[in-house]
Amino acid sequence: MDFDRMPPDWPFREQARRVASRPHDWCVIDAGEGPPLLLLHGAGGAGHSFRHLIPLLTPRYRVLVPDLPGQGFTRSGARSRYGIDAMAEDTARLCQTLDIRPHAIIGHSAGAALALRLTETLQPKGVVGINAALGAFDGAAGVMFPLLARVLAVTPFIPHVVARLWGTPATVAKLLTATGSPLDAEGQAQYLALVRDPAHVDGTLGMMAQWRLDDLMARLPAITTPTLLITSSGDLAVPSRISRDAARHMPAATCAELAGHGHLVHEEAAADVASLILPFLAPL
Repeated sequence: MDFDRMPPDWPFREQARRVASRPHDWCVIDAGEGPPLLLLHGAGGAGHSFRHLIPLLTPRYRVLVPDLPGQGFTRSGARSRYGIDAMAEDTARLCQTLDIRPHAIIGHSAGAALALRLTETLQPKGVVGINAALGAFDGAAGVMFPLLARVLAVTPFIPHVVARLWGTPATVAKLLTATGSPLDAEGQAQYLALVRDPAHVDGTLGMMAQWRLDDLMARLPAITTPTLLITSSGDLAVPSRISRDAARHMPAATCAELAGHGHLVHEEAAADVASLILPFLAPL
């Protein structure tokens, strides 16, 4: 999906800008003033997923929200750099290009894993993970899903097929419901626009194919950055136990659970999420 073709009603379109930071051509939402916060979305999403949370943060902070490489409106300059280590390097370089050092990093799902990986280079004062995807798939899915993603990612025509077959309102509604977060009509329409775009699908498949967390998980006990892991009891994609287990392995991590919402809790109940984030950030 080209930046120039961003829908006119796309969230924070007026605050989005192009940032050339090798090897990618990034789309970054830049809103508010104050200490900078870096917000990182999960696989298959885009910066729009923070659309309800951003207005709750900008009264106190400058919020920077990049679309991850190959996803949303960021043009990838290297399809080989979708793994967590390479993406962390490229995101840190983006922050250097923007001349910012994040006061804190907030990540959702896979974006939370990326946030923790970035503590080693960006050294933020705090990290918030929202339904952090820090565990491996269970059972046969743990073998078959990454394998399938690798096969799809290297087959040139597959993203176009996926975009055509999955890019229907009914399919997107089912995908969102499977996360425990059905979303409203506006939210569903935004994800439909992403799923219909072959470049976004290609970036998402590439990230899934290259994503490996073994090294990060082994280093969790060495991460001393104050960390808040927010979970939601209705998350059907990443169970709350994943964050609770990770917090037990981290010396400065705490875990808080919100009831009644799914994996996209920051889209369903942004005010509840902000009520946990803002007090955590205040003393940092």
